[in-house]
Order: sequence, then structure tokens, then C-alpha cells
Amino acid sequence: DCRNTETMKFCTLILAAFISSASAFSAVAPSQSAAATGNPGPVDRSMQGIDSDPDTFDPTEGDSPALIRNNNDEVWVPQRARPRRNRKNAAMRSMVRENIVTPSNFIYPLFIHDEDFNQSIESMPGCERHSLDSMLREVGEAYELGVKTFVLFPKVPDELKTNLGVEAYNPEGIVPRALRMIKSAYPDCIICTDVALDPYSDQGHDGVVEDGKILNDVTINQLCKQAVCQARAGADVVAPSDMMDGRVKAIRDALDSEGFTDVSILSYTAKYASAYYGPFRDALDSHPGFGDKKTYQQDPANGREALIEAALDAAEGADMLMVKPGMPYLDVIRRLKDASNLPIAAYHVSGEYAMIKAACERGWLNEKDVVMETLTCFKRAGADIILTYYAKQAAQWIAEDGLY
Repeated sequence: DCRNTETMKFCTLILAAFISSASAFSAVAPSQSAAATGNPGPVDRSMQGIDSDPDTFDPTEGDSPALIRNNNDEVWVPQRARPRRNRKNAAMRSMVRENIVTPSNFIYPLFIHDEDFNQSIESMPGCERHSLDSMLREVGEAYELGVKTFVLFPKVPDELKTNLGVEAYNPEGIVPRALRMIKSAYPDCIICTDVALDPYSDQGHDGVVEDGKILNDVTINQLCKQAVCQARAGADVVAPSDMMDGRVKAIRDALDSEGFTDVSILSYTAKYASAYYGPFRDALDSHPGFGDKKTYQQDPANGREALIEAALDAAEGADMLMVKPGMPYLDVIRRLKDASNLPIAAYHVSGEYAMIKAACERGWLNEKDVVMETLTCFKRAGADIILTYYAKQAAQWIAEDGLY
């Protein structure tokens, strides 16, 4: 896992490699010379007499010319299909655009803690742990920009953490109180809750630990209590992120048996044991106390395995399927989109966010442009829903550009 300044250094190195490998496809920044106006004067399209050396190769001559001349004696590639015609100006590009990102596609993750102040997260510039009052203001501001769905992640005090994670279903815990506050002030917004034990575990894992192993069925017992507690407090969507086998069916049955048939399940279907989660674990102080999470989260090398998880989650009653992380797993998003009729969510995770921030702080990338391109890539790959820490900022940019 990356931590603090080490995270930024690592992310900077990774981005430098990405930018270097992509440089061949990037437009060179124009110079500030007077010549770079976009209107240097008319061009003789016959292209005759432009070279001082008479031996310069002419693509229009010879037995097999690369170009020929049209009726106006202009150089001409005789090709009827020209895809650039659909890109010739902004209005045309807008008319034929295949994927459009709007604020309604976003789920905005919010970090919360039981303090009366906000605390910045060093490895996630621009993000912070919110007090509950600040959380409510942030929800209101994002709501006005068109972001109507939020997911809550709590930072739990160490003294409340146990191996069984019993604080996860405390009806007076931070998440139930936050739910009641938001639903009272903004009853029409959609609130998602994380179903997993890691914020509440003194072992830093998503489940109950015994002899160094994560107990699958015992963990699910606790997750069912957590999901029902959250539903009672007003959760619209519960999102199990634990990756225990069979937890979607158990949670669905637990919710239904308590009368919460309308509460949706957004399953973390393809959650990979990724190195991109470090800043998130900083935010929640939930780094694994020992080992790693590879016995329950998926191997990053596997793509087909996600289809097994997707089929199981759908059969067990999931309403939506998530892929996490996002950008490095666009192929998995597309696989799930092609294989399932359920809505697909992508999580633009903390490490991805930190990488963009690191590059933009150094002036290497334009933040607005790269963020909007990233979010559009999720839609193009097949995501219907995007969890992103940029939700509020992206909604602001969309509004400023008159796109929503």
C-alpha cells in the first residue's frame, strides 16, 4: 500500500511513464510565436512548385501514384468514406457523440468522522474527512450541481474496533446517524452505504479473522446485521465490498425478511486486490493489520473470473454490479457489460485520483481535460454509474460548459 508522500512519489513515477509512452499520440503544444494563429494564409492545394529541389519525390507522379489530382488540379486521395467529416466542428462532434457523462451518472464518495472539524487527507489532495455538519453541506452543494447519489465511508475510532466488527451495526454509530441527517435534509437523494467490516475491524480486514484466515460465513453473519442496521437508518442502496462468497444472497434475504424489499444492492462484483487503494486506506485508517487481501479480493491477472462473480451476484439478487478499480480495468467493465443486463458501476479509486492530482500539481496535465476524458472512458467502456471523488468538481465543469 502507498502512504502519504510515498504515495505521491510513486504516483508521480507511474504518471511520468504513462505520459512518456503516450507522447507519440499527443499534440505538441503550440509555440507562442505570431505564426501559430491557425490562419497562416491560403495553401496552394495543387502543391506544385513548393519544393526547391526538382528531385523531391512527388506522390502524384509515377506508375502507382499515392495521390491523384481532382478536376481542380488539386492533390486528391480518392476516398469516399472520410470519418473526419463527422469531426469537422464542435456542433457536428456533439451531434454524433456516442457517450455523454452527466452528474446523474455519479456516486460521490464522502469520508466522515465523529469530530467537529474536517481533516485533510494528505494522499488525496482536495479530499477530507468531514464532520457530520460539513458532510451535510457537501451533500447540499453537490446536490445543487446535479449529483444526487452519495456513498459514505466512516473513519472509526480505534477504541470501537473489534475482530467481530460489532460497531458496524450500532444503530447510534456514525453511519446510521449520518444517514438520518442526510435523508431528513435531502429526502430525494440516494444514499449508498459500504457493507464490510474493515473500518470497524481491529485487524484491518473486511471480515472476521481466526488463525490468520478470513472466516467467510461468520463474516456474512455480521454483514447481514450491518446491512439491516443501515436500511433501518434510511439507506437506499447497500454496497457489499467485502468479497465474501455468497454474501449477496444472504444480505438480500436478510433485507427482505425485515421488510426492506426496496433497498437495492450494489455489489462490488469484481473487486481486485489492487495497489491503487493506498490513499483510501489512509483516509479510513484501515490498512490491513497483517498480510494482504488476496485470499478474498480478485487477482489482477484474471479477467474471466469476473464473469463468474457477476453470474453469482446476479443470481443471488444484486441490482447493480461494480468493477473496482476503474481505469486499469476497463476491459473488465466491458466484459461485464457484454455479459449482464444489470447496470454496471466503475469505481475511480483513490490511487487513480491521487495520480491525476500529482501530475496536475506539477503542471504535466490539464486537470479538467484529463478528468473529463477519464470519466468519458468509463462510459465508453460500458459503465452506467461512476463512483468518483471528482463528482462535485466534474458536475461544476459540466455546468460551466453548458453540457447539463
